[in-house]
Amino acid sequence: MMTSADDRSFSNVLALLRAGRDSSDLGTNDLSEASWRGVELFAVNLAGIQFDRADLAGASLVNANLSEANLQGANLQGADLRGADLRGANLGDADLTGAFLNRTDLRRANLSTATLAEVQLQIALYDSDTQWPEGFGYKSSGAVGPRANLNGAFLNTANLRGVDLHGARMLGTYLSGTDLTEANLRGASLSSACLQQAFLTGACLREARLCGAELQGVDFRAADLTDADLSDVASIAGADFGMVQGLSDDTRAMLLGRPREELGTWNAFTRRTTGQSLELGSGTG
Repeated sequence: MMTSADDRSFSNVLALLRAGRDSSDLGTNDLSEASWRGVELFAVNLAGIQFDRADLAGASLVNANLSEANLQGANLQGADLRGADLRGANLGDADLTGAFLNRTDLRRANLSTATLAEVQLQIALYDSDTQWPEGFGYKSSGAVGPRANLNGAFLNTANLRGVDLHGARMLGTYLSGTDLTEANLRGASLSSACLQQAFLTGACLREARLCGAELQGVDFRAADLTDADLSDVASIAGADFGMVQGLSDDTRAMLLGRPREELGTWNAFTRRTTGQSLELGSGTG
């Protein structure tokens, strides 16, 4: 029930949202101090909504759009925000105890004074503009962003397009089928990582360490491999290096010296062999 408005108004708001309408159709953008405890709203559009000091304990807002929303001081204990878009949201002083933020987009979000006890952050996205509480160990929380500690994490098939992972620790991380198109992996540690069938098209891998990694079927097209360490990789069978930038002559020669069966393997997506892609040279394809 809504405490700051009558039940009829609350029912009208819910009906509009469940019918696929967004915050601009509610007649107000201000739901401050309202009680939405336990409400269930899937993929609702509440971008820019004023939810400060609202009671959203136990609410289910899976895949909701709450970008640029004001949730300052909101009660979000136990709330389910999996897959929600919280980019640029203000969560200062919000209570997120026990909340589910798995796969939530927290880029540019303000969590600087939020309560994050027992919060679930696996594969939540953050960037250098995300503000965290002082002393909170977000780099080891399971969230994905700059300098994150993701050693051994299971990120298979995750959508990490354009994500900033510079300096991340990803030793032995499982990234099979993961979409890392145009991701920033500069200086990332990917030794012994499983990158089979991953998409690294246009990704920045400058100074990344890929030694011992499994690179079968990886799409490296147009990736920046300047000073990347590709020594002792497990396999490059089916990987496509077309139009890669920064691959030194020595590294290219080393890769072309891999076993014939690896170089002769087709990439099912690009329809050429690994050897053909390496022989194309940088900037062509």
